[in-house]
Amino acid sequence: MNHPAAFQPSELARYEVGKMAKVEIFRSPRILVGLNCFEPGQEHALHSHAGMDKVYHVLEGEGVFLLEGRELPMAPGTMLIAPEGVPHGIRNTGTARLCVLAILAPAPAK
Repeated sequence: MNHPAAFQPSELARYEVGKMAKVEIFRSPRILVGLNCFEPGQEHALHSHAGMDKVYHVLEGEGVFLLEGRELPMAPGTMLIAPEGVPHGIRNTGTARLCVLAILAPAPAK
């Protein structure tokens, strides 16, 4: 994709039957912007990042954010910020696909 350009992130979504799909939209040493795409029942297990902050913004679907023993409901428009070291994850608890914009800074090494 050429940048800068206006676009609808959810139009770039890709889904896989066996696991959550990741779509990289943009990467530089300073930031990674991508999509996490979930079929119903799929999950991104609880994890954390050293030296990196993460922002999730729900584009489509419903589910829960996983946070150190808590589950917070998510729906389109919901945002979660997971600062460095805070365990986080996502589970699609809905009956439709779930598409979440993920922004990581700085970008992880390839």
